Amino acid sequence: MRLKVVSTQINSLLKITTPTHGPCRGGLVRRPARDGRAAGRLGSGMIDSKLLLDQYDATVRRLARKGVDPALPGEARQLAIRRLELVRQVESLRQERNAGATRIGELMREKRQDEAEPLRAEMGELSSRLEAAEAEMRLAQDDLDDVMSRIPNLPADDVPDGRSDADNVVLRTERYDPDDYKGRDWEPHWDIGERLEILDGKRAAKLSGAMFAVLKGDGARVLRGLTALALDIHRDSYEEIIPPHLVRTEVITKTGHLTKFDTQAYRLRDDELWLIPTGEVALMGLHQEEILNEADLPRRYMAYTVCWRREAGAAGKETRGLQRLHEFHKVELVKLCRPEDGDAEFESLVADAARPLEMLGLPYRVVELCAGDLTFSAARVYDLEVYSPGVDRWLEVASISLVTDFQSRRGQIRFRREAGGNELVHALNGSGLATPRVWAAVVEHGLQLDGSVRLPPALVPYAGIEVIKEKGSPS
Repeated sequence: MRLKVVSTQINSLLKITTPTHGPCRGGLVRRPARDGRAAGRLGSGMIDSKLLLDQYDATVRRLARKGVDPALPGEARQLAIRRLELVRQVESLRQERNAGATRIGELMREKRQDEAEPLRAEMGELSSRLEAAEAEMRLAQDDLDDVMSRIPNLPADDVPDGRSDADNVVLRTERYDPDDYKGRDWEPHWDIGERLEILDGKRAAKLSGAMFAVLKGDGARVLRGLTALALDIHRDSYEEIIPPHLVRTEVITKTGHLTKFDTQAYRLRDDELWLIPTGEVALMGLHQEEILNEADLPRRYMAYTVCWRREAGAAGKETRGLQRLHEFHKVELVKLCRPEDGDAEFESLVADAARPLEMLGLPYRVVELCAGDLTFSAARVYDLEVYSPGVDRWLEVASISLVTDFQSRRGQIRFRREAGGNELVHALNGSGLATPRVWAAVVEHGLQLDGSVRLPPALVPYAGIEVIKEKGSPS
């Protein structure tokens, strides 16, 4: 890559804002193409630029825990230093130009035009040098943006070490006793659904291809009931939002998802709009480029949306039934808070995400992701996994992330301290209820010996049914 210089005056000049990727969870991401897809210039990155200049060695060590090649922050540091040099050069030329203009004015007032004319010629040459230096500085910023966009958020210091999901740590398990599943056969939800005629995989494939679902009758009522239950559970703590399902390139990029989902997100062919891969994208976009009042924090939002993901790389993974879909329904929870409140808000968000599982009586466990398995934007992640007796595996149904100031720096979401001064908010997100695998768990755990499915009592008022039976069976 050409050394299109780059740099930023430590924080103000080194504008840090952008999406990114690396070898952490979510996969390696391609360098974003410079094809003008993003609206306007989107800034540098999402980690604090001062870390690369002032705490470089420690930052490289922390990024290495996420599997980031040290060459990447090294390249960013060199580009940042180069841009800083150019910034100083540009400032020096501007000062020289301003001083020259002042001197020319003085000479003209003193009727010394013969002395002013040579100086004007010098200023013309200086202006050309300044224009060239400014252009070089802009190219430098572009190169820095490019590299910074691939640097993930730093893991929290107390996140366990590890490289993959095999190194994740089970923190606790709730409602699970292996003896409860002995002595009988358990069907996977896709077999139950086809038999009860509430899930139609063949017609889904006819309509849209693989990894889509058609829910019918009572199956559709169960899904609708799950979303209503989740929204009601959180209605007193979160403000409900119905956002657009299509967002501009700039919005999805500033949340850190466009790079991550570059091969995963669906883009409209004729517009600069993307189908949201998660409700988090729209909720985090609400306050981009805004300054909130400290008294208004924390902000807690929830949204029920349909989500779309291409699921590139899903080959070889279990995709039968509702285990992995291109299109799915989810209630998302997002928080914006002061930095000092991030840890407490994270713990409460984990509890909020677990509440529907508790109410539905499902066995689940809380898993802390190791540093190497963290998502690109997250400093800490807890997954909630439900036990699936039909496949005898634990399946992730919610992921709760502490993102710190990673997304808010990119989106410039700040708050004004009552004591004075503006700071970046800290952001958190998590699944209030992701319907596909919870629907599957409800169906599998509700399976009765006669082949019917009995719904959890908490879901009955929302679904409007207690038992799902085969058509034609006695009521």
